[in-house]
Amino acid sequence: MEKNFDYLKDLIRTIPDFPEKGILFRDITTLLKNKKGLKDVIDIFTERYKDKNIDYVLGADARGFIFGAAIAYNIGAGFIPVRKKGKLPYKTISADYTLEYGTNSIEIHEDAIEKESTVVIVDDLLATGGTARAMIDLVDKIGAKIHELAFMIELKDLNGVDKLNGHNVFSILKY
Repeated sequence: MEKNFDYLKDLIRTIPDFPEKGILFRDITTLLKNKKGLKDVIDIFTERYKDKNIDYVLGADARGFIFGAAIAYNIGAGFIPVRKKGKLPYKTISADYTLEYGTNSIEIHEDAIEKESTVVIVDDLLATGGTARAMIDLVDKIGAKIHELAFMIELKDLNGVDKLNGHNVFSILKY
């Protein structure tokens, strides 16, 4: 496995002014359709977490599902979808967060994670840190332990890592 993952940047399309003016959107659909790119991203995460005794991988709605489920399968962990408000059918706990272009709320089932279990939080992108912070809040409410937060992309100039209260963060690509 290559240690320098910057070749993956060539597989990501940048779209200016989406979803609103001033935002540079990193479109990962071009990486996802690339067989080698998708496999390499999943392999990078799998290699990192395969021997860490992770009980659950939490994937953020919706692109975190793409990576999270595959990682969970590969490392023998359960997968927990963290959904936008109103999408889960059973009793939930929720946390609110702010994006660079709005606010939202996420939820998990109240019985999704056992207290004292170990989790990895996965999403495609760390921008302002709002979604990741809300996921940390959900895990804290349950009393589980966070091994690390994992992102395919980190937008360093938005300082999202500052909202993550010293949790370990791993990002494959940094812009």
